[in-house]
Amino acid sequence: MAGPPGSGKTALALGISQELGSKVPFCPMVGSEVYSSEVKKTEVLMENFRRAIGLRIKENKEVTELSPEETESMTGGYGKSISHVIIGLKTVKGTKQLKLDPTIYDALIKEKVAVGDVIYIEGNSGAVKRVGRSDAYATEFDLEAEEYVPLPKGEVHKKKEIVQDVTLHDLDAANARPQGGQDILSLMGQMMKPRKTEITDKLRQEINKVVNRYIDEGVAELVPGVLFIDEVHMLDMECFSYLNRALESSLSPIVIFATNRGICNVRGTDMSSPHGIPVDLLDRLVIIRTQNYDVADMIKILALRANVEDLVVDDESLAYLGVIAQRASLRHAVQLLSPASIVAKTNGRDRICKGDIEEVSALYLDAKSSARLLQEQQEKYIS
Repeated sequence: MAGPPGSGKTALALGISQELGSKVPFCPMVGSEVYSSEVKKTEVLMENFRRAIGLRIKENKEVTELSPEETESMTGGYGKSISHVIIGLKTVKGTKQLKLDPTIYDALIKEKVAVGDVIYIEGNSGAVKRVGRSDAYATEFDLEAEEYVPLPKGEVHKKKEIVQDVTLHDLDAANARPQGGQDILSLMGQMMKPRKTEITDKLRQEINKVVNRYIDEGVAELVPGVLFIDEVHMLDMECFSYLNRALESSLSPIVIFATNRGICNVRGTDMSSPHGIPVDLLDRLVIIRTQNYDVADMIKILALRANVEDLVVDDESLAYLGVIAQRASLRHAVQLLSPASIVAKTNGRDRICKGDIEEVSALYLDAKSSARLLQEQQEKYIS
């Protein structure tokens, strides 16, 4: 996406993110993020590439799906350590008491499980997942933020298809992080804030093999997401060379670049190129041109922004703000809304009128006016 500043490139990216929903990965980044003293530029790009590729894993697991019930404590409440957990379970078909490992108790506490919740416990890993509150308790309060679900049907112990959405970067990070032991050095390492470390290519290749095998077996499906790189002209030739290769990979997301540059030098070189992007990479892209809004569109956007900020602006003021936006920029017009509301409140009004806009417009300069003033009064400034 190429267009002048304020033509809605980042807004389009946010719209794409909302449209995709939570199940499809969307990874936004800015070109300058790649410059780090700890990690290579290409490593930052690869990490974001893999954040934008999702994997939907379907597993048939043995789970215990249930709603906890209260049961009598066997120790009388004086035990110092947890040797086991006794939990009462209930489904439509009946009730059951289970003696659970103490590690499952930590999972129950973490999920904040209470009597009346519907949960499931995985048989092989002991993972506890809180599904919601049983609809038998739906009439307990008049207003509640809980999600009510029906009491599980069938047997307490059963097989269930579990769907998990993860990104390739989640798999990389989980396999790269050492689990640590019980010695003092491991414990110290876990307590200290870890430095950002690189994930090796060898590890990624191994994970790719496992992912491809899962896809072939039908256990998982690949969900290519979107990687959005704003201010792409900030990348240098090393990054662009890397992107050429990464875009041709079989495991590649949809990549959207955004820039407001015209013909300029590629960063770090004397080579001039459209949008500051090498021509061989531009050949792989389709370019969407974004244009400045007309006055009518600007007025609509300003009205929406005023509505979001709970500001009352009359039609005359919106029309005047539209003129300012056309003369200066839409961003400048949006920024005048907040000081105009303060001026209106100072004068004892809730509604912003044209006079308030004129007052703050005289107080605050836009970039073009400031540049013109500097040119006219050059002798008064130190250069």
